[in-house]
Amino acid sequence: MMIVQKKNIVIQRNLDRPILADLFYSKEQQQPIVIFCHGYKGFKDWGAWDLIAQKFAEAGFFFIKFNFSHNGGTIKQPIDFSDLDAFGQNNYCKELDDLDTVIHWVTAPNFKYREFVNPKRITLIGHSRGGGITLIKASEDSRVTKLITWASVSDYESRFPKGEELESWRQDGVFYVENGRTKQQMPHYFQFYTTFIENKERLTISKATKKITIPYLIIHGTADPTVDFEEAAQLHTWNPKSDLFLIQGADHVFGAKHPWNKEELPVDLATTVQKSINFAIL
Repeated sequence: MMIVQKKNIVIQRNLDRPILADLFYSKEQQQPIVIFCHGYKGFKDWGAWDLIAQKFAEAGFFFIKFNFSHNGGTIKQPIDFSDLDAFGQNNYCKELDDLDTVIHWVTAPNFKYREFVNPKRITLIGHSRGGGITLIKASEDSRVTKLITWASVSDYESRFPKGEELESWRQDGVFYVENGRTKQQMPHYFQFYTTFIENKERLTISKATKKITIPYLIIHGTADPTVDFEEAAQLHTWNPKSDLFLIQGADHVFGAKHPWNKEELPVDLATTVQKSINFAIL
């Protein structure tokens, strides 16, 4: 089966920053749609994400991955973080709006590749922080028919600074997080916190998870140093009908890294992908 790859398609928006997306698909009619959401300090071209897209397309899916509009990349430089001001302006509501734009785009009657998609079958996959975004979106959008989270967070509020650190952030208007790989000082403007507080009801992942009635698969590694696998257990407790699949000894990115130059996926990520394909295909 020949897989078509369309890289760096620009989804234009009237008032908001454009979104950059990649499509992986075959020339089969009416393929179920999979939309993948990256995590914090992530981007669509990270590590093995292209290889993952290829695997899903080979399995019969129309696979979309995209950069959140304020992830710090630009249209011309989608890899890494050439626009740190945009990164600082990001927040969870913007990411939910971005995902909504992508769903509207792929399900629109005038979508350029309409013959290849089945808009009645949409699976969301979210990694890490993106898992929370897909959980919230799946709880409020009836177009989503299945949900898969990989190494997902179960709570946003607990990750904000507290006490003196929070007060310092409020006064300074910004705090910085170093990117361990690029060594950039990545800003978070205080709007990130205030936007969360103003939209706390919507952005509380536990509430969203309890509302979800569609099939939901939770995948997490037991040796994840970034998001403890206890968070996966929490998600499963809030939604007992979900499927919980723990991968013994797997880390936060299931053995991958950036760049990923091998032709095969690392074992834990291959397991994650196969389990996800089997779940989504039914």
